[in-house]
This record gives sequence, C-alpha cells and structure tokens, in this order.
Amino acid sequence: MKLTTKDKEFLERLRQLMESKDLSVELRCDRPAYMVLRGTYGEKIHQTFRMSRQGVRWRFQRLLNDIYVSAFETILVVEKTFGTQLRDHALRISKERHALRQQVTRGEFRSADTLVAKRPEPGGAESGDPDHSVAGEQT
Repeated sequence: MKLTTKDKEFLERLRQLMESKDLSVELRCDRPAYMVLRGTYGEKIHQTFRMSRQGVRWRFQRLLNDIYVSAFETILVVEKTFGTQLRDHALRISKERHALRQQVTRGEFRSADTLVAKRPEPGGAESGDPDHSVAGEQT
C-alpha cells in the first residue's frame, strides 16, 4: 500500500501536535497489540486536520496500525527467508527513491513508482518507447 499526499500531510500535522504535547501515541497490549492516539480531540484537532474526530482516528489507524506495521511484517518475512543480507540494498534503494522524489516534486509527496519509468519486461518495449518514459517527461 502506498502513501498519498494526504497521508504525508496528516503525518506532518500529527508530528506537530505530538511535539506540542496535544496528542500522543500509546501501545495497547491486547493480542495483537496496536497503537492508539491519545489526547484532547477539541477544536484544535479539527482545525489542524480539517476532518472529523472519526476521520482522524480512521487515518491514524490506517497509517500507523495497517500500513506502517504491515511494512515491518513484510520486512520480517523477507529477512526470515533471505536473512539480513538484502537490507543494505533495500535501504540504499529507498533512500535513492526518496531523494529522487524530493528532487522531482520539490516537496510534493508522490510514490517513486510514478516518478521513474518501470523497467521494461523481458522482450518488452525499448527504453525509447514513449510508453516507458519518466512520468511527466515530454516525448
């Protein structure tokens, strides 16, 4: 699952409210454990997020308990299968994608997959094919 621009904006606003101590994240140790958002859901929260309390809770649940935790579950499965030898490669690739995303979008968040042309499949079109150009590039 990919993060959207709205997701990134939500996380930035959440960070600001956590730094100002208006909100905090706690771990609920049920089986399975999960994170909950704690704090005052007053007018400040509504103005900051521009959504209802239910919307804030839903996006928090989706981002932190679904996407974030699932990413680590995926890492655990891959590393259990292959060991940690691929970790350095994955970190390098993710850092390169992040830098490319920042460079191309000038701060606007987009998935790296939409910024770089997908690799041609074996026997597929050549790199000069307009269908395989960098997103947004004029051909």
